[in-house]
Amino acid sequence: MKALFTLLLLCASLLGHAAQPEPLPPEQAYRLAASLLDERTIEVRFQIEPGYYLYQSKLGFALAGTPATLGKIALPPGLPHEDRFFGKQPVYREGVVFTLPLDQAVGEGAVLTVSHQGCADFGICYPPSEVPIELHPATMSQVSKPSGASLLALEIPPPGAQETASAAVSAPEEERISGLLDGGNLLLILASFFGFGLLLSFTPCTLPMLPILSGIIVGHGHKISQRRAFFLCSAYVLGMAATYAAAGVAAAFSGQLLSAWLQNVWVLGAFALLFVVLALAMFGVYELQVPARWQHKLSASAHHHGGSARQLAIMGAISALIVGPCVAAPLAGALLYIAKTHDALLGGLALFMLGLGMGAPLILVGVAARRFLPKPGAWMEGVKRFFGFLLLATALYLVAPVLPPLLPMLGWAALLLVGGIFLHALDSLPPDAKPLQRLFKALGILLLLAGAAIFIGALAGSRNPLQPLSGLSGCSTAAACENTAPRFERINSSAELDARIAASSRPVMLDFYADWCVSCKEMEQQTFADPAIAAQLAGFTLLQADVTANLPEHRELLKRFGLFGPPGTLFFAPAGKEVAGSRVIGFMAPERFGKILQNVKGHP
Repeated sequence: MKALFTLLLLCASLLGHAAQPEPLPPEQAYRLAASLLDERTIEVRFQIEPGYYLYQSKLGFALAGTPATLGKIALPPGLPHEDRFFGKQPVYREGVVFTLPLDQAVGEGAVLTVSHQGCADFGICYPPSEVPIELHPATMSQVSKPSGASLLALEIPPPGAQETASAAVSAPEEERISGLLDGGNLLLILASFFGFGLLLSFTPCTLPMLPILSGIIVGHGHKISQRRAFFLCSAYVLGMAATYAAAGVAAAFSGQLLSAWLQNVWVLGAFALLFVVLALAMFGVYELQVPARWQHKLSASAHHHGGSARQLAIMGAISALIVGPCVAAPLAGALLYIAKTHDALLGGLALFMLGLGMGAPLILVGVAARRFLPKPGAWMEGVKRFFGFLLLATALYLVAPVLPPLLPMLGWAALLLVGGIFLHALDSLPPDAKPLQRLFKALGILLLLAGAAIFIGALAGSRNPLQPLSGLSGCSTAAACENTAPRFERINSSAELDARIAASSRPVMLDFYADWCVSCKEMEQQTFADPAIAAQLAGFTLLQADVTANLPEHRELLKRFGLFGPPGTLFFAPAGKEVAGSRVIGFMAPERFGKILQNVKGHP
């Protein structure tokens, strides 16, 4: 059979030599690579030169040197094609990526033999080829190199390692930050990560910590000195920073953020309940509604959290895991560095400085809350009520991602309406009212109006408290209004992702999302919903991996791409390779995201 195909090849070359281009050697026409994605999954990748195609029916696989056997193989659908050699056959052009399942883990010495055959558009057909490729479990993230000088396989860099043709696409931020750790001096590294932390302290993932700490300090009034307030705030921040370092190092080695395990309704509900208890103490509810024995325990517990540095450190640690679980580029960069180098000391120090930078504004706010406290009296009660409302808002903010969308809307409406009433929005002012009284009443009226708008919007179908009246803007339902936003197809596993990429003739965008991820909501509402971005995304196949449930297949998918949690946005060329330098980790504004999309579209 091989002799017959060789004869056909020679005849075709002799008959059309003057008019046909010189055919490429088969190892250049069909670049083949295979690697282990995990212990029980092999990834096979073909890069096919333009003008050449590969027959789907001629692909074959054999595994040797291991007791493991190949499972049922599901090849991606090919393109319809007809030629004079084999008639009508599905073929692959440009490239194809697929996975081979294993029934058990492979050991060292395993060899995958891939047989394939293809032809060229100008009329020649190659004889069948068999290419053995060694599989190395110790380097699953690397592409295995075929052994032997006679092999026809050429190594293809793994997804994410190839350079793009556009110089405008730079390395992802997390990789640049990982490079800083790899090559910078210690002082520069620590100072840089402290600066990164300062920038992250003003993101939605960190802001909820402000009312927690300042509310506790204010709750003690003048019973603690300013020095004591500084000491307690520092204990809170040190607990938070130490947790970032410890949990970060553990996540880098395990490939999974601990905070992802804590984002469920029971944990978030318990922590939110604690904030409600502290808020009720601010309002003085205990004396009115709780029996004396319970009142003493609750009051003592609320004060104990603020009076003991140890308890504040514990609360800081819990806050780091539950209130601020989102992954930003500096955090991802440090985790990537630890995972690659196993240098837990330097990576842990960087994460500790990141936590200190995030906590520095918290210390300032906490001390300022004590420094500018009014003297005991009516003013003091008003300040305590203000922080009580902030604690209630924090509790609602925590549980909103795990509640039905309508409930958070009603909660925000109720909080604003009650806040307006507390500011005497419905009370008449005396004729000799002071300017500050009039100002507070005006603020109360604004809160009433905002609360009423959110309540009406919730009934009209809106689920965004920042755009409460969107349901009244001409759409009959909230679902109709969302038709203008990009629609994602949900995928849950690597196999589903590979199948969708292989079937797509357009660039593919994969977004990692979770209900508890604040930055994911920002990307969804501010970036993806931007009209200009939505128009650009129309040229992409949009896939989304919702990892809220934190299932094993979700963790496997995150681990495959070296991610530790959402948010993360990846791009793939139609041939199946990830576009290098295009990853987006954390929130990105529409303007910058639009440039990323343009560069991906221009990628060959």
